[in-house]
Amino acid sequence: MPPFKTSWIQGTSQKDFNKNLKYYSEKIQSAAEHEAKLIVLPELFLWDYFPISEDTKHFDSAISISSDAIKHFQLLAKDLKIVLTLPIFEKRGEGVYHNSCLIIENNGEIVGHYRKMHIPDDPGFYEKYYFTPGDLGFTVTKTSLGNIGVLICWDQWFPEAARIMALKGADILIYPTAIGWDDNESCENKSRQALNTEQVEAWTTIMRGHAIANGIHVMAVNRVGKEGHLNFWGHSFVADPYGSIIHQDKTDESVTQVEIDFSKTKECRRTWPFFRDRRIDNYQTLLKSWDGE
Repeated sequence: MPPFKTSWIQGTSQKDFNKNLKYYSEKIQSAAEHEAKLIVLPELFLWDYFPISEDTKHFDSAISISSDAIKHFQLLAKDLKIVLTLPIFEKRGEGVYHNSCLIIENNGEIVGHYRKMHIPDDPGFYEKYYFTPGDLGFTVTKTSLGNIGVLICWDQWFPEAARIMALKGADILIYPTAIGWDDNESCENKSRQALNTEQVEAWTTIMRGHAIANGIHVMAVNRVGKEGHLNFWGHSFVADPYGSIIHQDKTDESVTQVEIDFSKTKECRRTWPFFRDRRIDNYQTLLKSWDGE
């Protein structure tokens, strides 16, 4: 694949589903006008981050794959001739919901479907209340721009997921994300600023490690803005196969364009042949639950 422009949208919730649809549609059009061929959106971009609390009313806002909102973005991708990642609150059936992401090809067809595998349950991130763990596995999607592997937010912290995607041929790992600082979190002996910096650095570092260990590009796209007691920290970025950050945003809204060159994967894997030296004959422990010893 020749190099191409990709764009991510680091946005702020407009506090309403239809307003978010309009807001992001306009930003997608703006990115396409700047010749972006792949456009990436943050986790649950059409919603406020509702897992901040547990409330049955939010189940009514989930959408099916055949919904009008999905059709709208399919037409938008076709009209703009872009590949689009579309993170959604998916209604699979009554009582079964997923935190999902669709991949829409530049002809408007849905060519990829991922359901979040690792589901967190922490104060302010009560996702186990809403989402059934994914049942589609770690799937890589072939597109006109290359092979795309999508993982979602909490999946970021698991090197096993990134490795499986790479082994299945992903050229890039994309992490739609909704992560932020919690006003209610204790700082203990640290200042609030020190804690915030530490958390962002850990978040960035783990994914840069995935890029290095697997010799692929990694992109994380977060939201920004305050929602309840969560302050979404932005810092969306893309790293190359050496783990070098090509570009990273701060905490403001942004529509960012960067060039992606997949030829760096070939170069990197020849320099650091990690896949050659894997010892799969001795990795059985990875398939066991941790017993604390």
